[in-house]
Amino acid sequence: MTDFSKVEKNLKDRGFEVKVFSTGAEAAEYIDGLIDGVTVGIGGSSTVTDIGLFEKLESHNTVFWHWKQDADTARKAAMNADVYLTSANALAETGEMINIDGVGNRISATLFGHKKVYYIIGKNKLAATYEDAVWRARNVAAPQRAIQLKRNTPCTVKGDKCYDCKSPERICRGMTTIFGPMMGMAAEVILIDEELGL
Repeated sequence: MTDFSKVEKNLKDRGFEVKVFSTGAEAAEYIDGLIDGVTVGIGGSSTVTDIGLFEKLESHNTVFWHWKQDADTARKAAMNADVYLTSANALAETGEMINIDGVGNRISATLFGHKKVYYIIGKNKLAATYEDAVWRARNVAAPQRAIQLKRNTPCTVKGDKCYDCKSPERICRGMTTIFGPMMGMAAEVILIDEELGL
């Protein structure tokens, strides 16, 4: 079992609600039990796919996800949803969350407009320090996503690091650090003792 005690304490000290689960299936059941009869937006998240959360939620909520619906329409609708689900490209044990985005829908949705944001994070996203978390987001998560999307960028050749390219297909165009929940918007971090997402 991964020791989440340090990051859990630091997240709580920063004002986040935190829950820890052994499996993605347990986390999905928990989230599904909390969210009912509302509008839900989902950011580009392999973690949400990995735990089968979209299918659970869409049976009793109105869910907008650009991976399952018309991309432009779903992204815009997700921005006005009551609840937003995402992951993080990296989470420092000190409590900072890093996300990189190409279109901007995911990072902007974590900053404003929802009643609550859920960050669903597998143990593979943990990094010891803030600097390590930024490094992971740029040099692990972003190249993996570029490969997944079959982008023509230098990082897809070896998948080893960010080359800070100027390619028109570059997907890492904006990066945010979440230090704590935004004012007026609740945030809960779901930590899962499985490797999930990129």
